[in-house]
Amino acid sequence: MSDRILLGAFAFHPGGAHVTGWRHPSSRPAEHLSIRHHRHIAQTAERGVFDTLFLADGLYFWDRYPSGVDHYGALRPEPFTLLAALSQVTSRIGLAATVSTTYNEPYHVARTLASLDHLSRGRAAWNLVTSRYDEEARNFGGDAHIDHSRRYERGREFVDVVNGLLDSWDDDAIVADPSSGVFARRDGLHRLDHEGEFFRVRGPLNIARPPQGHPLLFQAGGSESGLELAADTADAVFTRGGSTADVRRFVDDLRARAVRHGRSADAVKIMPSVMPVVRETAADARAEADAILALTPDALILEDVSHQIGQDLSGRDVDVPFDYAEEFDTSNETRSPKPAVDRLLADGPATPRDVYAWSYRRSLLTGTGPEIADRFEELADDGGADGFIVQFPYLPGGIDRFVDHVVPELQRRGRTATAYDDLTLRERFGHPRVPDRAHR
Repeated sequence: MSDRILLGAFAFHPGGAHVTGWRHPSSRPAEHLSIRHHRHIAQTAERGVFDTLFLADGLYFWDRYPSGVDHYGALRPEPFTLLAALSQVTSRIGLAATVSTTYNEPYHVARTLASLDHLSRGRAAWNLVTSRYDEEARNFGGDAHIDHSRRYERGREFVDVVNGLLDSWDDDAIVADPSSGVFARRDGLHRLDHEGEFFRVRGPLNIARPPQGHPLLFQAGGSESGLELAADTADAVFTRGGSTADVRRFVDDLRARAVRHGRSADAVKIMPSVMPVVRETAADARAEADAILALTPDALILEDVSHQIGQDLSGRDVDVPFDYAEEFDTSNETRSPKPAVDRLLADGPATPRDVYAWSYRRSLLTGTGPEIADRFEELADDGGADGFIVQFPYLPGGIDRFVDHVVPELQRRGRTATAYDDLTLRERFGHPRVPDRAHR
């Protein structure tokens, strides 16, 4: 951890990170799939000198329960398509897309990443996820999601194959000399010929080696398998926020895991998620946070909690406690959130409304610009965070207020950048360019 705090702007859905953020008066739901909307978010983040813009993704629609269709603004564009467009209306901010290693193939991902890295001149990143829901499996010919441990084994091999494909060409292999007619040196081209448990991939890629060598790799899993994969492969980790003690516990654990994998303790940049609500007074910020939570109908509260615990609570009273210990399903889709929910409910039953409110409030920061900046400094200095993935409960208004009121305070204190330097995204995160095969 250095004094400089890294910032990532997180777009969970076009309307924001809260399930009903699309209802906020400053949101523009009719424009959520327009380039105008996303250009505004990206350019505002770049105005705030954010290090990266981070797009979430999921390969399903929330229609398991009726309220997901009725109330949840869960539409989202394919992230690489959108980031390619945004690469042409931004110049310095990093561009990160979530990628499922369960429902993609390494060749497609490596080629797409390399393309985005070239288009953006070294600003591409990917966030590795293994997916969670059976609905995703059913969109790709399966009946149920792959077993938890198996999908992380596949994820580990996926990273190896992607990196191998990115190394298809030496940096100087593309000659493109019109006078001699030589386009590329054959001795600078490397077939992968990978044969593993999950993939057989010949290679090589049909695109030159990307500017970063290997685009920056995020990982966001919170389960034991996810943490091990992150400690072994990730350049940066996105984790759920919480108290300073929660963040310190996570940081110490992940750094110890990185060392066990033969890496330095600071090899992985750790970025908890935070969801700031910024107003002119602390009381106004708390009132707005309460108003945002109140936008969610009871039926959607029950669906949200049902997804978290893996049990159908639809039709119940949101204010009647339920027996969490008996009803929590430790299946594929609940493995990551379970430890955090365990801590919440250690003292006994809670109502669905309690669990719903807690799941949002644990990352929520409310206050004035200076008060939010104070909390960022505390989580960085005492919690050990290298930076933050900043979620906004509603968009675009949430990022507008953050950049106008919190960023100047962090910059005044010398904690975040005031201008971009001439570095690739990897370099901005403190990681050198990965050399080609000929120079390792």
